[in-house]
Amino acid sequence: MDRRKKNSARHLLPTPDVPTCETQMVHLENVRSCQSEIVTTAKAQQMAEFFAVLADPNRLRLLSALTSQELCVCDLAALTKMTQSAVSHQLRLLKAMRLVSYRREGRNVYYGLADNHVIDLYRGVAAHLEDSPV
Repeated sequence: MDRRKKNSARHLLPTPDVPTCETQMVHLENVRSCQSEIVTTAKAQQMAEFFAVLADPNRLRLLSALTSQELCVCDLAALTKMTQSAVSHQLRLLKAMRLVSYRREGRNVYYGLADNHVIDLYRGVAAHLEDSPV
């Protein structure tokens, strides 16, 4: 395990701040009732890759700009104060995860959110963070 992964995993170890069970007893009824709900390892890997793409502030800023309307790369670069090259690079990653789609109009390419699921996901996270105390 490299140093970065080791350091990021430290916060996952039990600490006095995180309550744990005092006795080791598995509640079989609870385990059985949740068994069909747990995601497969392959699906969890796909989801982790999806969320990793969203774990970048610049990509989230691009998504936030696209929640209201389609925008071309030039507009996105001006809004986010990024270069067109940097915006294009980020959009390529978002497109690979099917978060954005695009259409050509003459010489311009307009990007928009791929579907309502992406808007719902973005707005849901934003609302969650607004409602949660820091």
